[in-house]
Amino acid sequence: MAYNKLTIVKHPVVARDLTILRNKETRTADFRMAMGRIATILAYFALKDLPLKEVGISTPITTVQGYEIDTEIIIVPILRAGLSLVTALLNFIPDASVGHLGMYRDETTHEPVDYYSNIPSGIDKAMVLLVDPMLATGGSADDAIAFLKKKGAKNIRFISLISAPEGLKRISTKYPDVSVITAAVDEKLNDNAFIVPGLGDAGDRYFGTT
Repeated sequence: MAYNKLTIVKHPVVARDLTILRNKETRTADFRMAMGRIATILAYFALKDLPLKEVGISTPITTVQGYEIDTEIIIVPILRAGLSLVTALLNFIPDASVGHLGMYRDETTHEPVDYYSNIPSGIDKAMVLLVDPMLATGGSADDAIAFLKKKGAKNIRFISLISAPEGLKRISTKYPDVSVITAAVDEKLNDNAFIVPGLGDAGDRYFGTT
């Protein structure tokens, strides 16, 4: 199936770091560093068409026309795993605002349960980067996108490390205007709604709570 507005990032560093993330023997420190490197590369692809405006500046030699980003950017991690991507994104776009959406997966139904939200003002005019390392069933992403749209968001881009076909189909079908930027599309979901081959629970591995 062809997915609307899907970018799969192909890069040698991404391929190497995905291998580090997938390896169950990878230490927490190495897992975090690999996550950060991939997040930076994903940010590059997610923001490659940012609008710019010209500004005049003075160099030590003369005056010249430069550029500033011509839109507000809001990063919204889906808690808690989404927090693992925020620092790298802020290193790339330090002026961005950060909101938070708290969700956890019900272990029986595999559906998201909301428990917290804090979204900056101006979301209706901003580019919103919704981030979560894993797009599995698409339940959390679906819930988060619906929430952000109710708040007025019109330009949403979803960033994930690894996506499953089931989640991509759900988001692409329901929200054809939402871009998805991911480092890999894996085979499928297993009976417990984990991505195969995946990398396990991204939040637990990043925060060292496995």
